[in-house]
Amino acid sequence: MTAISRPWAPVKASGGARWRLTALALITPIGPLAVAGVRVLLPYRTTDDSRSVAAAVAAHPGTASAVLWLDLVAVLTLVVGVVVVSTVAVRAAPALGTMGAVLAVAGFGALSMGPIPADPTVEGAVRAGLDPATTARVLDAMAAHPSAQVATGLFVLGHIFGTVLLGAALWKGRAVPVWAALALIISQPLHFVFAVITPNSALDATAWLLTATGFAAAAAALVQIPMRRSAASPCG
Repeated sequence: MTAISRPWAPVKASGGARWRLTALALITPIGPLAVAGVRVLLPYRTTDDSRSVAAAVAAHPGTASAVLWLDLVAVLTLVVGVVVVSTVAVRAAPALGTMGAVLAVAGFGALSMGPIPADPTVEGAVRAGLDPATTARVLDAMAAHPSAQVATGLFVLGHIFGTVLLGAALWKGRAVPVWAALALIISQPLHFVFAVITPNSALDATAWLLTATGFAAAAAALVQIPMRRSAASPCG
């Protein structure tokens, strides 16, 4: 009798590993859910100019503060969720999944250098007693910096096209139900439509709920992926 190696032979996940996967699965949809809350509460539109943004935050300080807390939750959890979804997507369709993962991680990772900094800046300026015109000049100066422009561009392109490709990979590999993959595919294009082209906070939030649905489905699939180890099989 000799033994031949069978690398990556599937085995049942241990209890500890199952708990870790479950914890990741629970975290995965939190980021999109937080952004959905932001889109509902945000006291201004994405397309508003800086002076209008400053005036809206000054008029709704409590809401602006709640948005900051949701921003924090989103920044802390979105990339984790993308990594979880990417893990399932790459296994399901390696080429599509890898392209989607690279774009989505870059896009969501750039969030903290692109759109997000404007929220604490304008809220802090209002608390400091700056008038809307001065606050607007600060915001415009921040947005004009090349790093902010690159980050915003990465965010826009990465989170939209990356999410579409991740959904397509999940669909192609049948890693999640078709309706869940479709929800993920259409979610961020719809977000762009309802945030930029035809602003509508309720529909924009709904688009992010679709993203959360796709993320949750991928997370559920992750829990079902068996752990693997190198195993030896006796062979005559």
